[in-house]
Amino acid sequence: MLSSNRMRAVLQRVLNARVTVGSEEVASIGPGLLILAGVGKDDDEATCRRVASKTARLRIFDDTEGKMNLSLLDARGSALVVSQFTLYADTNKGLRPSFTDACSPERAKELYELYAQELGYLGVPTRTGRFGARMQVSLTNNGPVTIILEEK
Repeated sequence: MLSSNRMRAVLQRVLNARVTVGSEEVASIGPGLLILAGVGKDDDEATCRRVASKTARLRIFDDTEGKMNLSLLDARGSALVVSQFTLYADTNKGLRPSFTDACSPERAKELYELYAQELGYLGVPTRTGRFGARMQVSLTNNGPVTIILEEK
């Protein structure tokens, strides 16, 4: 079960992905990870660094034998990070989700940007969506492989 207020990232292994806002393409990548990143109200800089490190090093890419033994760094893939506060939807009561465990928008923006910067510092070419915008995200999932990371 997911905890209520720790950083969450949904990693989708992709052949390509892109983000548009209206008719403007904001970012695109080739092979790598599309990352939907949500920041919880108790998250901090250390949390973002730990999740970025795990994201870059998680062995979810195929080696020459077709086994998931390579990390994003090993595979020389890129990352497209998209802010996603709706990962904190609480649907336990009623039919309208509550987002009380999501971080405040101002602080979430800082931590989301830090997470993306950390991926870059680790050596992952990283692009981002536009924080707070209504984005259209398109991707070609590779596998399909989708992993949920959550900082405990």
